[in-house]
Amino acid sequence: MFRQTAFGIAFSALVLASGLTSSPVPGHTTKKNSDHQPLSIGSSQVALSPTTTFKTTALEKSVFDQINRYRVSKGLSKLTLNANITRQARIHSQNMANGKVPFSHKGFEKRVNSVPIKYKSAAENVAFNQGYSDPASQAMTGWINSPGHLKNIKGKYNLTGIGVAANSEGEVYLTQIFISNK
Repeated sequence: MFRQTAFGIAFSALVLASGLTSSPVPGHTTKKNSDHQPLSIGSSQVALSPTTTFKTTALEKSVFDQINRYRVSKGLSKLTLNANITRQARIHSQNMANGKVPFSHKGFEKRVNSVPIKYKSAAENVAFNQGYSDPASQAMTGWINSPGHLKNIKGKYNLTGIGVAANSEGEVYLTQIFISNK
């Protein structure tokens, strides 16, 4: 399997967009969403090669678990997974994987404002990798070693949503949105 490299070493690729943080928005409110349908948690699968398939919901759960383990190890409270935030993170990851939007934080404010939660602050981490057997752990390693991403992971947030999407080229896109509504 082909692996790209972002740092000029090894045979794999991990690309991170610098962590994006939004300052508190005084008096910010969002529209209440009357659509209270639960988020579908069916596992989508993408074949990366004749022998490799990723279950994107399993990768999302892995990121969530790893983030919370890290936070607890640093004396921070666990984040609560929110279906509405996850929905926006999934849409962004799917759009990046499908080439509808570039790998970036473009549209972050719109994603956060689409979540029917009144919030004080918000942030986002995104990652792209290819050629790894565990893309979630690879993204976590990259985020923890990046000051901007780590700031978001350790931030005073209480809610999160995680979306993972992969395409037929084996590219895996991960988005994590952090929100503080306290």
